[in-house]
Amino acid sequence: MGRPLKIAILTTDNREPYREYHKPDPWFGTAPEALLQGFATLPECEVHVVSCTQRPMVASPAKLADNIFFHSLLVPKRGWMRTGYQGCLRAVRKKLHELQPDIVHGQGTERDCAVSAVFSGFPNVLTIHGNMRLVAQVNHAKLFSYYWLAARLEAFTLPRSQGVVCITNYTREAVAGLARKTWVVPNAVDGSFFAVRPEINPGQPPVIVCVGHVCLRKNQNAFIRALDPLAARKPFRLVFLGGGLPQDPYVVEFFDLLRTRPWCEHHGFVDREKLKTWLRQATLLALPSLEDNCPMTVLEAMAASVPVVAANVGGVPDLVADGKTGLLCDPLNAASMDGVVEKILSQPAFARDLAVAANRQAQERFHPSVIARRHLEIYREVVGAIS
Repeated sequence: MGRPLKIAILTTDNREPYREYHKPDPWFGTAPEALLQGFATLPECEVHVVSCTQRPMVASPAKLADNIFFHSLLVPKRGWMRTGYQGCLRAVRKKLHELQPDIVHGQGTERDCAVSAVFSGFPNVLTIHGNMRLVAQVNHAKLFSYYWLAARLEAFTLPRSQGVVCITNYTREAVAGLARKTWVVPNAVDGSFFAVRPEINPGQPPVIVCVGHVCLRKNQNAFIRALDPLAARKPFRLVFLGGGLPQDPYVVEFFDLLRTRPWCEHHGFVDREKLKTWLRQATLLALPSLEDNCPMTVLEAMAASVPVVAANVGGVPDLVADGKTGLLCDPLNAASMDGVVEKILSQPAFARDLAVAANRQAQERFHPSVIARRHLEIYREVVGAIS
């Protein structure tokens, strides 16, 4: 057996955007976290996670697992978005020169990771988690806004990488005219969600859980109105989990709708442990988005054996087989959204069959070790093509 493949993962340490510099441990997006879980099971790789920060962290571990190392790089504020992440780029290049990885993997195109990967001087691939050009369109991004800038950064970096790991066919189609090469590999789901199982609460109304930032793209307001007729016929709780900008007119409308509907609840942003608690109580998980790529909440619900109803948009049909592992609906059609929810609430045996099939699919397609091994195959392909 040869030496382990040395991989540099460029990803965001969320202590930086959330300004939680006092916390001792880094935390990443749910998809990168799950991918790292998978890498930790593969001794044939040595992984170096590299993240930039604007302020020094109180503490950071040198290792995240036996074969996973962590590097936090301090970059002054002027080296971030306003300069096209030039400070991050230089700091990452310096660290990678020390590490000498076989390949660099930039996680996400919306911040510094993609630009640092493509200008690293090493073989590299990128993963798109949110299609920023498409997200900018749906949100009607204004000139020089965050989404506008992120969309342009995405278009700039994609052609400069050796290839793009597309988490759905929806992304592959979106980048077809820009990327040199593409692979379709879905996100991994945190392995702990496979241990979650719904709890039976006889006599209690069904619980519909809807996870996502409150915004136009997630379509919560139309979903609430769509369920008005069903709420008049059946008792249930519609629980929204996710934050929102108080000044956003869409968020203002959302809370106006909730005030007149006692069956609707908002519990704000929740961490993964709290989400597991809600999934144990859930009768179904609903995702009524107007645009989505590979929503982690769908994968987590499938792993936790919770029936899923989701909008037939973007990459969602890659994840949910309609009528087999979940139900799809038209997010622009109130009757369609109402119909799939009622079918789950009215047919518990059918709902259980969907959940069992979804869990089986999640084990086969989204388990961390499965996804990590597929990434190793891609890395070896890229390194071999350049050698």
